[in-house]
Amino acid sequence: MSFEFLLTSLIIVASPGTGVIYTLAAGLSRGGRASVLAAFACTLGIVPHLIAAMMGLAALLHTSALAFNLVKYAGVAYLLWMAWQTLREDGALKVEATTDSRTSLRVIADGVLINVLNPKLSIFFVAFLPQFIDAGDAHPLARMLELSGVFMAMTFGVFAVYGLFAAAMRDHVISRPAVMAWMRRTFAAAFVALGARLALTER
Repeated sequence: MSFEFLLTSLIIVASPGTGVIYTLAAGLSRGGRASVLAAFACTLGIVPHLIAAMMGLAALLHTSALAFNLVKYAGVAYLLWMAWQTLREDGALKVEATTDSRTSLRVIADGVLINVLNPKLSIFFVAFLPQFIDAGDAHPLARMLELSGVFMAMTFGVFAVYGLFAAAMRDHVISRPAVMAWMRRTFAAAFVALGARLALTER
């Protein structure tokens, strides 16, 4: 495992994106358990992209403008919907005293969808990971699974740290309605900005 791969992966994972924003929102609104669930869900959302890359489907996204744009604009629409849900007091940033099974499933479902509907992740597995696989490797798929496993573990670890930090700040935030309203607007604006950035991305 090269240092270059680990460093580049860490930079990619730690950079604020949809997964980070979602995990922070889950930690602030629902607490530590929900933030870990959100981190797990975002990590789980990477699996379909890995499978697509291994089956060659990611190459279709890379070469077909129609396929890429269908996934991209579905992702944009979902991020805008998340922004709207965040602004509502009973939406994504609704403060929960406890997390029941239905809420847990909702946290996981939203986290998975956020990453599944990001076509750039499939392109990542096609364009980034192969750079760290030796052309003469006897088992390239096994090597790709190994690198992907490390990337996913880093994703879960970093996102969980973000989420648990947000959860630790939860009591200071939810006791101040004005701060909570500001947080809703901030996260909603972040989802809109990420949606706009996704809409402007090219293959």
